Amino acid sequence: MPVRHEPAVVARLRAAGSVFAEEEAALLTAEAADDAELAVLLERRTAGEPLEVVLGWALFRGLRIAVEPGVFVPRRRTELLAREAVRAASAGAVVVDLCCGTGAVAAAVLAAVPGAEVHAADVDPAATRCARRNLGGAAAVHTGDLYDALPASLRGRVGVLAANAPYVPTAAVGTMPREAREHEALVALDGGADGLDLHRRIASGAASWLAPGGRVMIETSRSQAAGTAALLRGAGLRTRIVHSSALDGTVALGRR
Repeated sequence: MPVRHEPAVVARLRAAGSVFAEEEAALLTAEAADDAELAVLLERRTAGEPLEVVLGWALFRGLRIAVEPGVFVPRRRTELLAREAVRAASAGAVVVDLCCGTGAVAAAVLAAVPGAEVHAADVDPAATRCARRNLGGAAAVHTGDLYDALPASLRGRVGVLAANAPYVPTAAVGTMPREAREHEALVALDGGADGLDLHRRIASGAASWLAPGGRVMIETSRSQAAGTAALLRGAGLRTRIVHSSALDGTVALGRR
């Protein structure tokens, strides 16, 4: 049996700047098979790797989502996007997780909506490799730039299009936490000059992919929500904005 020294682990994490040192220490200690592995995990975490990458997983709507180095780590605020996708989906509906990263939103839909036809897509091959690991054969995973990744057969058939596209303005990327800046792909963070470059492209193409009555939903920030919603309105969609204080999440929704 390994000998655990959790107070010492807490002290190391706190000295490295962890705000949640006790919680992280408990997770790292539980994950390690022995003290040697714990030392390796602790060294990685105190060197700045995201906790979820060190653990190899993130908890998302009660699901353990595998996380691999370099892939965008699913945030708790994105649970709002997943919640809205689940609410809008139904058995037989085509659901697309665009800019899928680990495939967390797709996994949440699969878990909650039996019979949905789920697709996930991302421009980053590392992300789609990780998404395939999380989704197995239960969803189709495609690599490519936004709609270019999707099979043409989905055009006009998508009931729910959920997108967690990057929305951090280019100038603000440098102010993000070090673990994000140094360990997640820039393509998953940088949303262009005003953060809405990808939102423009998603909005402009959404109507041609949505089925009649289909919904597009884009994670955004509270300060950018009006701009994201305006892009969806400009594409001829009926819009609304939802916000969760508990999750600190904001989503702009459009309906064809």
